[in-house]
Amino acid sequence: MIQIATFHSPFTSKFGIPKQSGLAPSLQGTIVFTTEYRNADSLRGIEEFDYLWLIWEFSANRQRANSPVVRPPLLGGNVKMGVFATRSPFRPNNIGLSCVRLSHVEWNTTQGPVIHVEGADLMDGTPIYDIKPYVVYADCHPDARSGFVDRQPIKRLRVENIDLLKEVYSPDELSALQASLELDPRPHYQEDPTRIYGMPFGGRDVHFRVADGVLTVLP
Repeated sequence: MIQIATFHSPFTSKFGIPKQSGLAPSLQGTIVFTTEYRNADSLRGIEEFDYLWLIWEFSANRQRANSPVVRPPLLGGNVKMGVFATRSPFRPNNIGLSCVRLSHVEWNTTQGPVIHVEGADLMDGTPIYDIKPYVVYADCHPDARSGFVDRQPIKRLRVENIDLLKEVYSPDELSALQASLELDPRPHYQEDPTRIYGMPFGGRDVHFRVADGVLTVLP
């Protein structure tokens, strides 16, 4: 496959990235095309769509997928499911698929046209292999079953002390950071209330601890 673009995000590591697109809708990112594909004609008509599909690579995975089963974080990391019945990043082919909201296209930059999106679950530097528009009549199935996901509602933490960072981040960045922290960045098997975690976001580390459903941002 040929890489057509690179994704840019406040997240410079896998830790803390929302585990699905759309869970942190205020999270902003950009798509910068490789030199060969910096042609505005290839994006003609794209702003008429609200959402895009991104096909990309789990480029940070160093572990070769060698098992037919995985342990989905949504199930606490203790239940095995078939790899093709999950969205695990550890797959025979390291291919990711994400639906993101199109914010706007910045047409005239030194890097050619740049696509701005919201709600992506991609790490900074992620290679993108294709972009396709989201089409409601073909892609939307509101009555579809979602397997074990239907039985496991998304749990969110209460975030405290986020205002400690208001001098560091813009209001939009702070909103995106809070939404990401609410999703509980920790590995699901870790429950030590005294442990301090560090999560890179927007060029600096954010430190926090979690206890009794509350995530407390630390100075």
